[in-house]
Amino acid sequence: MADIFSENVIYMRMALREAERAAEAGEVPCGAVIVKDGEILGKAHNQTERLKDPTAHAEILAITQAAAALENWRLTGAVLYVTKEPCPMCAGAIVLARLRKVVWAVDDPKRGGARSKFEILDHADLNHRVEIETGIMETECKSLLQNFFRARRAGKKLSL
Repeated sequence: MADIFSENVIYMRMALREAERAAEAGEVPCGAVIVKDGEILGKAHNQTERLKDPTAHAEILAITQAAAALENWRLTGAVLYVTKEPCPMCAGAIVLARLRKVVWAVDDPKRGGARSKFEILDHADLNHRVEIETGIMETECKSLLQNFFRARRAGKKLSL
């Protein structure tokens, strides 16, 4: 079990809060936080419905914020914390942004672009490899996802 005061847990809690904001807005509950040298460079949640934009995933929005904060699209040395394994689009953006590491809570066996379905973050033909750590706060993040989709199938909005 992860230490509740570990860096991974602290930042994943922030990502989970972002995911909860997404769920409250009727968005798929995914949240992301990008950190470098103890400084939060970006944090976001899914906003595809709100922005009517298929690329408005938490990871993409957080990468955009982090690049603006650093005034550089290269996020070398930064770590992304995200509640669910990145999709192929987000995994591609992570590689292009040169993030050092991605930490996620829940694997996505059907659509995961980082390891479960596709292995984009560690693909030998790409110019950058990204370190991976998984399972941080998995129970909490998985529960939020499951409850969200259970409510959606029942035609209800998830209330937190």
